[in-house]
Amino acid sequence: MTQLDDGADRLAVRIDDRVLSSVPDYVLGLIAVPAVEVGPASPAVAALLAAAEDALHRADLDKAGVAELPGVAAWRAAYRAVGVNPNRFPCAAESIARRVARGDRLPRINALVDLCNAVSLDTALPVASCAVDGIAELFVRPADGAETYLPLGAPDAPERPEPGEIVYADGDGRAHSRRWNWRQGHLVRTDLGRRRLLLTVEAAHPGGRAEVEAALARLDDALGELTGSPRPRAVLDRDGRDAVFALDAPLSPAGGTTGSRS
Repeated sequence: MTQLDDGADRLAVRIDDRVLSSVPDYVLGLIAVPAVEVGPASPAVAALLAAAEDALHRADLDKAGVAELPGVAAWRAAYRAVGVNPNRFPCAAESIARRVARGDRLPRINALVDLCNAVSLDTALPVASCAVDGIAELFVRPADGAETYLPLGAPDAPERPEPGEIVYADGDGRAHSRRWNWRQGHLVRTDLGRRRLLLTVEAAHPGGRAEVEAALARLDDALGELTGSPRPRAVLDRDGRDAVFALDAPLSPAGGTTGSRS
């Protein structure tokens, strides 16, 4: 299975009303990167990730301490609200924070993944980079159970999300996550090479919008050094549940596009 092919020149993102009915404080921050050459981590990104790891090491948190971080605690409550056991399925932010809190270092993947991990560790919020080549619509919604999910690193072992499970799904019946943001799918992984990307930051607590916007600003500052072109942003919540981005820009650093929010 290969990365998704180019094809869609617009990307619509929407939060399903049923998600917000269960978790009314859910906020989804987005940065669209129309086209970028993903390379190994730059010295600046490597320094950000190391600093984030060092700060968590100094905090000397155990597993329970990680679970009590405000952003993580809110996600644990959100998972329970949609019927997921966060002890068995911790959100992405809790997973990497637990690993680092034990004294470990995260594996270095590439500039974009490492950047997202650095910001996630600093904010205790799930932060992800998704390759969206060929995707025209992306919904955060309850699964109907008919979607196909290809596990990261194991695309030959497809799964079906459980009915009602929150997933990122496209308009072609493919799920690109499991249990909301517990696991990313194989098709949207950020590999080296030319990619169209969507970066996501998620919060589930009152006042989380300000933290999401601050995290987006940090990501955007770092992306400016990596891509050199404008990157449209949007923040979705119960007051504005969808956004549309143009993804027909030439390969960075030449040019950029704008996105719209409704």
